[in-house]
Amino acid sequence: MPMQSFDPPLPIDRALPDLRAALREGSSAVLTAPPGAGKTTRVPLVLAAEPWAAAKKILLLEPRRLAARAAAARMAATLREQVGDTLGLRLRFGSKLSRLTRIEVVTEGVFTRLILEDPSLEGIAAVLFDEFHERSLDADLGLALAVEVQRELRQDLKLLVMSATLDGGRVAELLGGASRIESRGRAFPVGTRYLGRDARQKIEPQMADAITAALRTEHGSVLAFLPGAGEIRRTEALLAERVRDPAVSIVPLYGALDADTQDRAIAPAPPGRRKIVLATSIAESSLTIQGVRIVVDGGLARVPRYEPGVGLTRLVTVRVSRASADQRRGRAGREEPGVCLRLWDAPQTASLEPHNKPEILVADLSAFVLDLAFWGSDADRLALLDPPPKPSLDQARELLRELGALDGENRITEWGRRLRKLPLPPRLAHMLALAAEQGVGLLGAEIAMVLTERGLGGDAVDLSHRLEAFRRERSRRAADARGMVRRWAAAAGSGPQRSGRAAARAAHADRSPGAILAIAYPDRIAKSRAPGGGAFLLANGRGARVDPALPLARELFLAVGELAGSATQSRILLAALITLAEIEGICGDRIEARDEVTFDRATAALRGRRIRRLGALVISEQPIPVEPDAHAAQTIAQGLARFGIERLPWTSALRQLVDRVAFLRRLEGDRWPELSDRALASDALDWLAPALAGKTAVSELSERELADALLGLVPWDLRRRLEAEAPTHFSAPSGSRLPIDYAA
Repeated sequence: MPMQSFDPPLPIDRALPDLRAALREGSSAVLTAPPGAGKTTRVPLVLAAEPWAAAKKILLLEPRRLAARAAAARMAATLREQVGDTLGLRLRFGSKLSRLTRIEVVTEGVFTRLILEDPSLEGIAAVLFDEFHERSLDADLGLALAVEVQRELRQDLKLLVMSATLDGGRVAELLGGASRIESRGRAFPVGTRYLGRDARQKIEPQMADAITAALRTEHGSVLAFLPGAGEIRRTEALLAERVRDPAVSIVPLYGALDADTQDRAIAPAPPGRRKIVLATSIAESSLTIQGVRIVVDGGLARVPRYEPGVGLTRLVTVRVSRASADQRRGRAGREEPGVCLRLWDAPQTASLEPHNKPEILVADLSAFVLDLAFWGSDADRLALLDPPPKPSLDQARELLRELGALDGENRITEWGRRLRKLPLPPRLAHMLALAAEQGVGLLGAEIAMVLTERGLGGDAVDLSHRLEAFRRERSRRAADARGMVRRWAAAAGSGPQRSGRAAARAAHADRSPGAILAIAYPDRIAKSRAPGGGAFLLANGRGARVDPALPLARELFLAVGELAGSATQSRILLAALITLAEIEGICGDRIEARDEVTFDRATAALRGRRIRRLGALVISEQPIPVEPDAHAAQTIAQGLARFGIERLPWTSALRQLVDRVAFLRRLEGDRWPELSDRALASDALDWLAPALAGKTAVSELSERELADALLGLVPWDLRRRLEAEAPTHFSAPSGSRLPIDYAA
């Protein structure tokens, strides 16, 4: 590709001579450039014309498909070509490539799979990591693998890391002392106003207020940041009622939308019109939406967070980092001076985290560990900016061993290699492969698709409903996804077969979507806490809720696919009903059966049950006879100690016995035992359990046996004094024999 000049000129152009020199003289470089400098769409075109890139390709990595499509389209337009000519695109749902392609724009996940399958990167001259500050797990792993390939196999391979907000020094050191180039860009001034926000109120009406006020006082289009699709839809509905100007359009922008809808959102508004783009963090970097000079930042983002202790990933809403807030603010100054309205108070900015947490520190690492096992390396031997947490690594290895993907030495197995061939997280790949063995691979692939591609089939909580909607959906994205589903199902049907318990689990997977889902997430099988209430307990011990108005709330068992919220207040986003028979078939080797004897407070008797548990769930129980042995006696005594000894067969004579001893204790002190209810309860195992031998209920204990047990607490030498000094009756002069009340 010959060197040429490009129009229009961009701020990054001034840094290009230094960048070209750095990569001619060395093998790696770090480029820092502010938003709007043009690094994404100019640098690949310039580097493709370098002598070292002759007859080879440049790979440009983008964090998201939307950014990849936009970058490819922009560069192709610069060359006055179509995507698929010089500029190619390689995505999960298809590629636009030809023999003319010299620059491929790919997502980070696609590159990771590419380098794992072809470590030599045959025909690749350079790999460009764009927006590396986002620190996705795929980006960190991809860079680490590329560094190893460069050192061991391809000293001629060029690596370039690009970002707007990045600690360039750390990355340069990771790359072996790479050159650092900085472009100051052309940032138009952006005024910042802090509007505050009432955290007790929903964000949607406050966002709508800020946008409508900005439309009245400012010119240009609006880019508003909200945490998720739900907030976007609700804000859109509010704005539709308030914004009556026909020259203003309202468009959503988030990852679950199809490509055509996303492309319309980032397209410039027609002349004389304005647009309001309601976006998630997807619009934070890599994109320029022409005409935007007003940014309204809600200050929130929705991110996945992994809990190693329970192996669960939740979607949680968090405050943005300062780096993200700066990125969002910069969207307003791409083309002219702009304004950023922040829905928080100015002092709160200082309390924001400086940067987003790298995904390697907060993510499920099972796919990462499986990829490393396939690569033949460990995390501590790779060039990683941040080492992964040991608990997360241990959890990932344990899961992979359980799936049969790793052996006892943490080496990849043939089954693990089969799972790696499927472009899915290990749990879902395992689910799909086992489903395919039983002839339901297509259904397994559909379930995997709606779990990994947000928005396909809508947002129904019931998996069955979402699958039906996905099958009927007529969008181009859904059609592409259905084609991918067929390819996944075909790929899952070839390879080594499982045997033993795993195969037995798969044999039950053709009964319902819930049964198939449970193969992937047996730890997320849930049982209702109360019929119809919507509260469930998961097998991993965590609680979760589903909308009580949904039919799923009336089910006894659910297989849960996705949750959002905190550990104490999780909301079920996707689930399917599952029967007890299906649970027993799929999770038979996880179910523990144990006989339990407990004290029933209501009847003051022992109750024997054979309880079958799946983790924290009691999935079934049946009564069993109780053996009247020593353990039974101790259990009754412990029950009385816990719930009170009032259920003993007390009589007035027995209560008087206790009061007589208490009377003498008040007179003489500790020589006499304390027989208060509290003392008797605390020592019940010692004095009461022997009297309960051979019994399974308090009702079987006689008054005489209880009296003997109580007297047993009084030392022998004091018993005679008890009769003499605290008699039960008083003989009156009249000859009457009257009981004495020692409690008075």
